[in-house]
Amino acid sequence: MQGAESLIVPLLQAFFWFDDGLQTFLQSRGWDEVTRSQSMIMANVVIGVHKPSDIARNLGISRQAVHTTINQMIAMGMLELRDDKHDQRAKVVVVSEKGRAMGRDADLAMAAMSAELRRRIGSRNVDNLIKAFAQDWGTPMTHWPAKGDAD
Repeated sequence: MQGAESLIVPLLQAFFWFDDGLQTFLQSRGWDEVTRSQSMIMANVVIGVHKPSDIARNLGISRQAVHTTINQMIAMGMLELRDDKHDQRAKVVVVSEKGRAMGRDADLAMAAMSAELRRRIGSRNVDNLIKAFAQDWGTPMTHWPAKGDAD
């Protein structure tokens, strides 16, 4: 595969590169090991997704799996559940004080990894990646021609 049709593979590899580096950095700072599932849930909360059902939808996993992982993260002191101000029957996930402290170390890790990436692949390439990913890509494609129509 060449070009855009193979974009998903390097995107996933890039995510793994950053997540693995982040985990190694946090452990070097004395934080408990965080699983990739926990990392993905934390990323959702940090970008403003606070309802467990919305997190499950974003990650494509069951609400039960998200609740199990959130409960692990609460036990680790990273997250808290609070009443939803807009729906008294629901709870929302928020980052705890310990989670915010871990986040400050995560910010240091991301800065160090970004600097290393600039050294490895060049500042222009990193700047171009940032520009491309910051664009509004619009809604995901949901309409496709029938098989055979556009082969």
